[in-house]
Amino acid sequence: MAKQAIEHHKKAAEHHDHAAHHHREAARHHEEGNHETAAHHAHVAHGHLHHATHHAAEAAKIHAEQHGGKTKAAGR
Repeated sequence: MAKQAIEHHKKAAEHHDHAAHHHREAARHHEEGNHETAAHHAHVAHGHLHHATHHAAEAAKIHAEQHGGKTKAAGR
């Protein structure tokens, strides 16, 4: 299971990197007045954000499954 969490973390980081690249491209095209291409890059960046969020959530689920029952509630 830990191996799966590691892969999800790596995939989340990869998608965040891709999103950052597309946001920079969107900004560049917007500055040049090429709004259609800027919008395209912004849309692609948004898609990568969703993929990154999915992988981060999957990693968190794995961590919760592995470690969630091992902590005591505060005050008990």
